[in-house]
Amino acid sequence: MRDEDYMAQALAMARRGLGTTWPNPSVGCVIVGPDGEIVGRGVTAPGGRPHAEAIALAQAGDRAKGATVYVTLEPCAHEGRGEACTEALIAAEPSRVVAAMRDPDPRTAGLGIEKMKAAGIEVTEGVLADAAADMIRGHILRVAEHRPEVILKLAVGSDGRIPEGNGSPVWVTGEAARAHAHLQRARCDAILVGRGTVTTDDPSLTCRLPGMECRSPVRVVLDRRLRTPKQAQLFDDEMVPVWFVCSDEPQTNEASLQERGAEILRVNCDEEGFPCVREALEGLAMAGITRVLVEGGPAVAKSFLDAGLVDEALIYQGVEEVGPQGLLPFVDDGIDKLTGSGDYVMTGERSFGRDRMTEWHRKPKCSPA
Repeated sequence: MRDEDYMAQALAMARRGLGTTWPNPSVGCVIVGPDGEIVGRGVTAPGGRPHAEAIALAQAGDRAKGATVYVTLEPCAHEGRGEACTEALIAAEPSRVVAAMRDPDPRTAGLGIEKMKAAGIEVTEGVLADAAADMIRGHILRVAEHRPEVILKLAVGSDGRIPEGNGSPVWVTGEAARAHAHLQRARCDAILVGRGTVTTDDPSLTCRLPGMECRSPVRVVLDRRLRTPKQAQLFDDEMVPVWFVCSDEPQTNEASLQERGAEILRVNCDEEGFPCVREALEGLAMAGITRVLVEGGPAVAKSFLDAGLVDEALIYQGVEEVGPQGLLPFVDDGIDKLTGSGDYVMTGERSFGRDRMTEWHRKPKCSPA
């Protein structure tokens, strides 16, 4: 097998860990013996430790000596809650390490590769680097821009409108499409909505796929004045954290929400009184969040898009019209505010029965000449 084939296996393993490993990125590691046999596999454990390399090395044991190690991100060169992966690899004496990309974290940022080379280990870089970078975009953004990756999820009818809730969720797509949307929740560290969504839909915002209930992300609510009622369904599942983003002014309802287990993040508000979404993202990044799924209503979607903070969009479209009473996805604008802007390119399309989902990624910013 080629280097690309083994790295593809490591990437597939890493994708399974998305949403579970924050504050660390999800990394995959495959160790291949001289005869081509895979002797060790690992993916970053829930909570970020142990790292993928440590798990794979423990599985390989003595067979790691003289082997080739494939890892989706440069092994860490700094010690945290355990030994640095670079030192563990040097001690295991593989003949070669293949890393998809360098770690942008300044504590490593090439240092791990330099140490392994100095120890006599052959190092190959850049194998499936684009795929690796796409998967850990949240980690890269957290280092470079001090914010997590933002994935905007929208569900619209065939006319591009969103139904207005009446105290419980209103669906525009079928069960298969909704199951796929719940899978996206499981792959993100946090899910974010506005208080309006909590008021009109009273959602739980958990992952309700069978066997994946434990993969529910942190629930984050933008609520400037903390007016969310403490009887909201959000609080029914005490095992899944609930965080509120409010203005930096004292709030009368703060104590009652904290009694229900909520954590409070304070930010400045814009001229219209809406919590500053960039500050909110910076606060989430400081707390370790790397991937945020935005499922809020039109005002929340508009605020993130207008701020240039939507990295990816998942648009689910049903076959029935919502009608003129429905809401436009971006308050006064339809889907084409994103899809027709020229800033995004469609990177995927799937059908779920009669429903359709399109995936959009923001085009890379052009570097100045």
